[in-house]
Amino acid sequence: MQTLSISDVNELDREPFVERFGGIFEHSPWIAAAAWEARPWADLSTLHAAMCAVIRAAPEQAKLDLIRAHPDLVGRAALAGTLTRESTAEQRAAGLDHGALTADEIARFSAANAAYRERFGFPFVICARENRKAAILAGFERRLGNTPEQEIATAIGEIERIAWHRLADLIPPDPA
Repeated sequence: MQTLSISDVNELDREPFVERFGGIFEHSPWIAAAAWEARPWADLSTLHAAMCAVIRAAPEQAKLDLIRAHPDLVGRAALAGTLTRESTAEQRAAGLDHGALTADEIARFSAANAAYRERFGFPFVICARENRKAAILAGFERRLGNTPEQEIATAIGEIERIAWHRLADLIPPDPA
């Protein structure tokens, strides 16, 4: 997808803005729709901050729905090839694409996903672009000790990191 300057982004009407940026947060275009109201943005950082503010102001159920919109790492959708284009690229960048994993690693991710979902009722979310296989598996283990409240906050923070990278793919940083 072609990149846009922040000036170009500020000029977009609501519908084209949501069409272009609705996937920044996995299957949650409501965030882009609400953030559009905060324009104009000075730069990529202020746009990202406006989107994150929408999430932080959202009711708890909306936050849980956002977390649940994310796929399991090395889960059924990943193995079947039905992830979004962004999620596929992010899991591949972390070394989690099906062809790069052994049967043992797939089994370890499957068990970790199941234990995590059993404990929290939503998928484990981590910014795959900033992690590799071993760090992600260690994250499962470490985060299973969190309280549900801590884990919701952690997952939202990771979702914000994912969104930052996705936005940066679409809007080049200011040359200054």
